[in-house]
Amino acid sequence: MKNLINRLLIVLGILSFLTASTRVVYTRPGLMMRVPTSSIQKAPYLFRTGFGTEIHNFNPLNTAKGVYFDMELNRGFSVGFSAVQGGDTTAISRIDTSQYSSPVEFGFHVQQRIFTYNDISISIGLQDVVFQNDQTSEQILSLNTQLLSFFVVLGSEKDLGDYKMNTYMGFGTGGLAPMDTLEIDPDSVTNNSGVFLGFVFKTPYLAKAGGLDIVGEFDGTGANVGLRIPLTSDYRLNLGFTHIDKLPTFKQRYWVGHPGFTIGLDMAVPRQMNRVPTRGPSSPSGEPMYLESSGPLAIGRTPFHQDSTIAMADFAVLSMKDSMALMNNEMRNLMVRLNSMEQESRFLNDSLKSLKLSSNVSEKNMNEALRHLSKSLRYFYAGDYRESLKEVDLALELNPNLALAYARRGSIYYKLGDVQRATINWNLALRLDPEYTDVRNILKALNENKMKNTNFIED
Repeated sequence: MKNLINRLLIVLGILSFLTASTRVVYTRPGLMMRVPTSSIQKAPYLFRTGFGTEIHNFNPLNTAKGVYFDMELNRGFSVGFSAVQGGDTTAISRIDTSQYSSPVEFGFHVQQRIFTYNDISISIGLQDVVFQNDQTSEQILSLNTQLLSFFVVLGSEKDLGDYKMNTYMGFGTGGLAPMDTLEIDPDSVTNNSGVFLGFVFKTPYLAKAGGLDIVGEFDGTGANVGLRIPLTSDYRLNLGFTHIDKLPTFKQRYWVGHPGFTIGLDMAVPRQMNRVPTRGPSSPSGEPMYLESSGPLAIGRTPFHQDSTIAMADFAVLSMKDSMALMNNEMRNLMVRLNSMEQESRFLNDSLKSLKLSSNVSEKNMNEALRHLSKSLRYFYAGDYRESLKEVDLALELNPNLALAYARRGSIYYKLGDVQRATINWNLALRLDPEYTDVRNILKALNENKMKNTNFIED
């Protein structure tokens, strides 16, 4: 906070490196038409510049216009400058013969981000430090303290799938406070203040150029709506209407809150750095979002050139390479799964062959098969699973229709750690004897991954 105060004092002392202007739309820094903004992200551009125009009357043409420049230096500290000329405030009945020429205003702005948490940020700053070249004054430039604005703004950035909603709210003084006329008695001026609200709804339309933005705000005097239309990744056309709530008085008088049709154009010069594109519709500036990267996390990064068209092509090629690598990995996974299925199919074929041989076993072999099963049980409890398996195989050679033999072989394979063969044999036992409750319970527990031990009940 101490550093911030020192910065403000220096700026006010030297009267330089501040931004933005009077109340002409799109000449203040940020995304909005007239209200301040705050973002959790560092601006992805080196600087922005452009112009804004308000058309208050078409015949005769009456406009307010201006140009601006702004940039973010470091650690959320941004500065800028604007030069604007207001419209003719002569009464509508005398506008045809009016010789009034609005003074040129040079506006300065400074802003500091002081807090971020998740998608929330808070910024404070000074806006509308305005100097006028009023020809009626003895001074070349005079400070207009009526528009000097101190503000605090809270910003929120929410992702809504392919869409994104940025909202801003705060309060400010001077030019951000309610005003109803330019004819203010200097002796009656007080430190007035007011609240402002705004939102930017970012859409995926024209996403390759940065996305179409819908702007809505209340600037302390009236409601403004607009569109930010990307022409390229660096250029954006700004359209809108100011103070639409006062359109019924459009032909009655001119004032600081007079409604009008607005048009503007801005250009953003990207930073020259290695950046990795992130997912989402766009950054707070309307450009694609990027993260600065260095060190091990910067593997596979693409250098971002000044020519954004080439940069976008580079990112497209990189994305295609990543997609092909993912496809190759998926193909390898499919081949592994296919080999596993073929192996399981061979196991099933072996079991089915055993079932077909059951028709060749006669009744006289049943007693001998049961004797082999009895021997296998003794070996099983003695922990000699290999000998137990041999006895079971002999029993099945004599009688392939013994459900008990398949159940026993399943238990032996489970003890040997071959769960797949164990499952096959248990299923064969259940197929031969659907009422084999113990085997059914074993398979149910196995399928639910709840088997805690390998103690099985043998008949």
